[in-house]
Amino acid sequence: MSTLSESKTLNVGDQAPDFTLKTIGLKEISLREFRGKKNVVLLFYPLDWTPG
Repeated sequence: MSTLSESKTLNVGDQAPDFTLKTIGLKEISLREFRGKKNVVLLFYPLDWTPG
């Protein structure tokens, strides 16, 4: 999994940096796989798998 060593603020219209994440099925997927093909929406559920 890719990590960024420094923080960078993105502005509206900036291109997102490439990153790789694991899916629920543990398949690695990178943003670059979608570049120029589809729109990508990132959605985070910080407490999705925690009780309560």
